Amino acid sequence: MIELDTSALDTSRLPTHVAVIMDGNGRWAQHRGMSRIEGHKRGKDSVRTIVESTRELGIPYLSLFAFSTENWDRPSREVNALMGLLRRYLRTEIKRMMANGVRVVAIGDVERLPSSVRRELEDAIERTRDNNDLTVGLCVSYGGREDIVHAMRKLGQDVAAGKLDPEDIDEATISRSLGSAMMPDPDLLIRTSGEMRISNFYLWQLAYTEIYVTDTLWPDFREAEYVTALADFQSRERRFGRVVDEAPQKVRAVRGR
Repeated sequence: MIELDTSALDTSRLPTHVAVIMDGNGRWAQHRGMSRIEGHKRGKDSVRTIVESTRELGIPYLSLFAFSTENWDRPSREVNALMGLLRRYLRTEIKRMMANGVRVVAIGDVERLPSSVRRELEDAIERTRDNNDLTVGLCVSYGGREDIVHAMRKLGQDVAAGKLDPEDIDEATISRSLGSAMMPDPDLLIRTSGEMRISNFYLWQLAYTEIYVTDTLWPDFREAEYVTALADFQSRERRFGRVVDEAPQKVRAVRGR
């Protein structure tokens, strides 16, 4: 059972959708003289913590950047280990997902996944499809540019088939064509490990997302810092490009521990 200290939060003003770039598994392991794969193994504990904390807080949407299109270029031993960890995570966590009302959706080019991983993912999606407490978007074999290219191809096909007038294409049309169409755009992006970039993640969806960057490596990211990130989010003034009468708070990317 997750025990959250929410005293620093206004639980009526939590984000609707939190996205996480889970970075730093390899460095966490190397700092301890372990293989990178051991870091990935330890990182799954943080996944469980954040999923359960998000559900406990009543935040309805969570995106986890688990494996990028660029990650396919890593050494085959590491890629194979990551695929095995994803398969085992889905298999071992399904009971928790069902008990906690977690719905799993896949975002990315899942056809590139090994057949055994794809079967496990499809099984989790099917078994959790009617859960409605929390939707977790697993971004696997995902790239933001590829997502947009795929959306443009779909719209182009609809135009060519006479199903869509080019003049009717607007932001909402494009959003509905992206892999994350079942979720609203993220309100908050959390990136661990201190890297100040979004790494080809949700390029369209992050247009007005608040960003929180922490030096903490993903295997060490737990409930307390998650609450800190949410509290920082609540300290921001979200203007979405508009001017307000009051002196605005400074909107910034934050490093913290």
